[in-house]
Amino acid sequence: MLHFAKWKTGLVVGLCVLGVLLAMPNVVPTSVLSKLPDWLPHKTVHLGLDLQGGSHLLMEVDVDEVITDRLQSIIDDVRTNLRGEKIGYQNLNIGNRKASVRIRKSEDLDRALTKLRTLATPVNTGILAATSQSMDIDVQSASGNQITLELTAAAIDERIRSTIEQSIEIIRRRIDALGTTEPTIQRQGVNRILIQVPGLKDPERLKELVGTTAKLVFRLVNTSTTAQQAIETKIPSGSEILESEDGSGQKYLIEKRVMVSGENLVDAQPGFDQQTNEPIVTFRFDTSGATRFGRVTQKNVGRPFAIVLDNKVISAPVIREAILGGSGQISGSFTVQEANDLSILLRAGALPARLAVKEERSVGPGLGADSVSAGKIASIIGLVAVVGFIIVAYGLFGVFANFALAINILLIIGVLSLLQATLTLPGIAGIVLTIGMAVDANVLIFERIREEIKAGKTPIASIEAGYKRALGTILDANITTFIAAFVLFQLGSGPVRGFAVTLAIGIITSVFTAFTLTRLLVSVWLRRTRPSTVPI
Repeated sequence: MLHFAKWKTGLVVGLCVLGVLLAMPNVVPTSVLSKLPDWLPHKTVHLGLDLQGGSHLLMEVDVDEVITDRLQSIIDDVRTNLRGEKIGYQNLNIGNRKASVRIRKSEDLDRALTKLRTLATPVNTGILAATSQSMDIDVQSASGNQITLELTAAAIDERIRSTIEQSIEIIRRRIDALGTTEPTIQRQGVNRILIQVPGLKDPERLKELVGTTAKLVFRLVNTSTTAQQAIETKIPSGSEILESEDGSGQKYLIEKRVMVSGENLVDAQPGFDQQTNEPIVTFRFDTSGATRFGRVTQKNVGRPFAIVLDNKVISAPVIREAILGGSGQISGSFTVQEANDLSILLRAGALPARLAVKEERSVGPGLGADSVSAGKIASIIGLVAVVGFIIVAYGLFGVFANFALAINILLIIGVLSLLQATLTLPGIAGIVLTIGMAVDANVLIFERIREEIKAGKTPIASIEAGYKRALGTILDANITTFIAAFVLFQLGSGPVRGFAVTLAIGIITSVFTAFTLTRLLVSVWLRRTRPSTVPI
């Protein structure tokens, strides 16, 4: 138990040195760190929102829009099915969260009901899908040959869940493109999303980037009349009036038919126009989109082609020639940041529904500085108390334990730096807790050694037996704590996970330093001094 082969000694020392090197970038000034060779560690621990400040948003999904979008697709299916069966109908519309249609002939009512009920599909409402399925649409007949199609509660819940998950993924892609570190994006409640971005001091930009739906479409401009004339007289069928996105108030008469959708975009990048040097956004379609884009531009040379984002016209350039390469550019009165943000929105994709801001906070760095200061004071007090107690209680062996404790702290910081983890206040609490727990293993070992000495064994035999018999107890105690940390990580979120991570890392490093490193130190001391008594 006390014998260490040379390779084992080298491995233990090497791990300790590696941990120290990984932790060093956190205390080295940035100016010095940038001048160090590339092969040396440069990663540091990132501070969370509660330590360095940042932006906090609570967004709510527009449930009515989610339901309306689904009902709109149901209406399209109703129209297709009834026409396919050659059943006459009228008054097909949406109202009070349900779709309704009136069948013209009473003798067609049963056939229409049978056909429309085939539109309903099962919705899984639990883990046991076979026993917990319900239909997503409730189709009922009413007086006057009326048929209503209403989404069931299970269908609405499933639709909201799917919308939230899709929105979280899109928001994550948008925020990651900003280059921020460790954002917290998670569902809160039924239809809300919590967003926390450490280090981002511009909540307005975050709100615009996250809250923009970013539904991009390409539609032709109706040139049969001007927008002003259409407003004063009558808007042509199949067209609508849309305003310019730049806030100038300019209006366009746009055909409702979508020629190419933003869903066909595969890439969007900010750039500069080679002739005017103005910021632009270049885009590229997939094969299907490129084919449609080429066909539309080929057939409509000389006509304005509107680029519409969230029902606002970004620009309406005239098609000079057919664009067959599947790529193009969006120009407007963009700043460099606006062009960059628009490219991020287009690359990440459109949100499935609008998000409304319910809570907005900008956490200043002052709160973080106070928290860091309080965390330092708590860590120092805990460290001094533990160090003093262990030396008073165990003398020279206490010195060994304190040296291992110092290495343990550096190993924790080194591992957190390697993982590029985000340190929050609960994370600091986990480290402080680890400092108190780190000497537990040494206490068990040293008390076992004392018992062996009282039993009359020699110093070497006492130390050997102390380490050997304490190992089982140490492993049992730390494995149970590690399981608790694992459960916290799996079931918790945000700061709770940060606490679980630091606690789990602290458990592993403390077992290594308390049992392996102190045993190596004691082994070296025994070989060099050959003591007749144990100073413990």
